[in-house]
Amino acid sequence: MSDAAPREPPSSDAVPIAAPADDLAAMPSLLHLEARARPDLDELRQSLAFAFASGVSGGLFAQALERAPLAATTFTPRSFAPDLFLDEIVARCFRVHVAGYEAPVDRAFLLRVLSHPPSDPRETDHRRAVLGELADTPAFRKELEQIYVRLCRLRSALEGAAAAKKFDAIRRQLDVLVLVKDVFDRLSESFADARSGLARLRRLGASVRATEGYRAMADLLDYDDHLATIGVSIRVGADGRVRGFDVRAVREQQDNPFVLSPMRRWLAKIEVFLRGYRFGDGEVMARLLDAVFEGVDEHVIKLVLLLGEIEVFLGALGFRDLARSAGLEVCLPLLRAQGDVGPRSVVGLFNPLLLANGGRAVPCDLETDRADTTLLVTGPNSGGKTRLLQAVAIVQLLAQGGVFVPARAATLTRTPGLVVSLIQETKFDQSEGRLGMELLRIRALFEELGPGAMVLLDELCSGTNPSEGEEIFELVVSLLARLRPQAFITTHFLTFAARLEREGAIEGLRFLQVDLDPAQKPTYQFVPGVAGTSLAAQAAARLGVTRGELEGLIDRNLRAARAPVEDG
Repeated sequence: MSDAAPREPPSSDAVPIAAPADDLAAMPSLLHLEARARPDLDELRQSLAFAFASGVSGGLFAQALERAPLAATTFTPRSFAPDLFLDEIVARCFRVHVAGYEAPVDRAFLLRVLSHPPSDPRETDHRRAVLGELADTPAFRKELEQIYVRLCRLRSALEGAAAAKKFDAIRRQLDVLVLVKDVFDRLSESFADARSGLARLRRLGASVRATEGYRAMADLLDYDDHLATIGVSIRVGADGRVRGFDVRAVREQQDNPFVLSPMRRWLAKIEVFLRGYRFGDGEVMARLLDAVFEGVDEHVIKLVLLLGEIEVFLGALGFRDLARSAGLEVCLPLLRAQGDVGPRSVVGLFNPLLLANGGRAVPCDLETDRADTTLLVTGPNSGGKTRLLQAVAIVQLLAQGGVFVPARAATLTRTPGLVVSLIQETKFDQSEGRLGMELLRIRALFEELGPGAMVLLDELCSGTNPSEGEEIFELVVSLLARLRPQAFITTHFLTFAARLEREGAIEGLRFLQVDLDPAQKPTYQFVPGVAGTSLAAQAAARLGVTRGELEGLIDRNLRAARAPVEDG
């Protein structure tokens, strides 16, 4: 089966722009196989220089990540993100906890990454390899967290310097350089023997440390920190008071290029005085700091982008931690090539939205003999049908994004697109009734759906009478078969669904129903077949919609209405 063409041109932030071949080693990425050039590189460098000079960047990191190009994708986020509440999943499930606190991650960037799964399977495999190595090697995760903490400190120093340090600009800039040096030192010393993209970080640190700009920065910081070593002798009396304080030796660093001899320093001051210049030592230091930072700014830009990429992987690990704390498991599934019609298997599937809301997620298993089937799901309300559809879509999206999925094990087939329609809200300006809105939903579905794509529809044709709804329903299902999609559709047309199962006239149609326990209560598991009842009476009783309950409410309201009259 050929890849489906996108229904609309890919957005500009999803188009991969390869950097020049000789720049690939210098621009490593945890998310992508190849570097991506930044059209806004000059603007980014200017923003970074302003942040270094002032300590207030105006959102340097967020702006850089907002504009960061992503891998090419055929997924259209507006077709699935709202009904999956993807922003809530990112905010509540992909949290980053390091050094005893929750880090303020860039959720917008994380949402962009998860909603744009790469079309190239190699990109997905690259991310899976990084995440798998972090999960399997706790030492690597700890090293990445340590680097992330330092990057967060660097972000704070550049974007939100404390008031005291804003007045002491030289001290603040020195602190920024200390953090920059510390990050690159950590990178060069971490991820020994890593086989995934993590090895790129080690190479990045080593390559930067070999540059003239790094050496100048290191010499300046060493000059600031170790200009001289002073040996002292202190005499203390029996009462604990200092009786004497003698300086024994003063040794200046002579091998640091920033250190001048006393005679040379005086000659330099005389020289600039005779030439008519008037400036203090602070201005000289400021000029030195600017020059040194210019020598490393192109490398610091890489750290700005790296921060967001690290958050993607630490967020995925945070999702695994959250699931395990609830007694659930996640996995990196087996992901077959697009067009492979082998069986689908998802074991221990759960809906992360339930975890996000603090609810209890009951895992279930989902098996189909083929991937390219249309699966009709029947059963009572509150039996888990809608949650199942959401979970299936989330599994597919995260799997193709190269991160953990909410299941203990899974075998899936890649899809070129995802369309999810679960929520039909009434709008004040809608010109159609329920049937008209449902027909428009169906029209939009076929406008967006390509061959082999995944589609999930909740309560198809529920907005009209059963006889007309069943006719439209059958039309939709029969036409879907031509696209060989991975389709999941819930319905309460039980008699109709039973007829379709009995006749077997529509190719690729399969049936799944909510499993019930002996007391006719949903177990939140799913078994083959069509449900025999929607259990409307049980649902009504559970929600207090019985004759007795409603009559009681009516009697209460009548008494309340008569009470003021009787009191009068």
